[in-house]
Amino acid sequence: MRIGLFGYGTMGKMIERIASDRGHSIVSRIDTPGEAPAFETLDIAIDFSTPEAALVNVCSCLEHGIPVVSGTTGWMDDFPKAEHLCRQVDGAFLYASNFSLGMNLFFALNAHLARLMSQFPDYALHITEIHHTRKLDAPSGTAISLAEGIIENSAYTEWRTEAGSPEVIPITSKRVGDTPGTHRITYDSRVDQIEIQHTAHNREGFALGAVLAAEWLVDKTGVFGMKDVLNLR
Repeated sequence: MRIGLFGYGTMGKMIERIASDRGHSIVSRIDTPGEAPAFETLDIAIDFSTPEAALVNVCSCLEHGIPVVSGTTGWMDDFPKAEHLCRQVDGAFLYASNFSLGMNLFFALNAHLARLMSQFPDYALHITEIHHTRKLDAPSGTAISLAEGIIENSAYTEWRTEAGSPEVIPITSKRVGDTPGTHRITYDSRVDQIEIQHTAHNREGFALGAVLAAEWLVDKTGVFGMKDVLNLR
């Protein structure tokens, strides 16, 4: 595949290395907001840019008939616009807050545990996420996805960054050193505690997942996520 990269930071460079190892070519690297590639040279685009640039990047690709994979977080208020455009132009768009294969299995485990725990209201729920100090958004998109997975499978109705009513999921964000990403789901009662945790050892898993998603998306039409790539629906 001929790949265009939107965002050429740590993730972009890692995606380039893994894509090259898998026989693909990076033909465009866009790291300046408002800059655009020569779309006719692309088979697919991968976006790991900034929350401010993501919607423009995704929509530009869709308008030029280029399938696009996005892992940029912090722009979910605008996500329905990209989703609508994708369906309008019969394009291909895949978004994930986290492309790690292990994390997507963790998403499924989290949803299953939420269904089980919904029968036991004596357990108080809490989500903790820890990332490197350069991460711009808090809570992380992954933590929000975990909260949404719990809301879909329990009596919880929303998440917040502080404790509130029993229907609210509190999320604590910590920024520590060069931590790639740790997400912890804790159910705590007076007598015991149940906890599941996903810890990324490095960012390579995120980059590999993004490249696998791009390979999967070619020749498809619609709006997708990693559940589709991994057949977890």
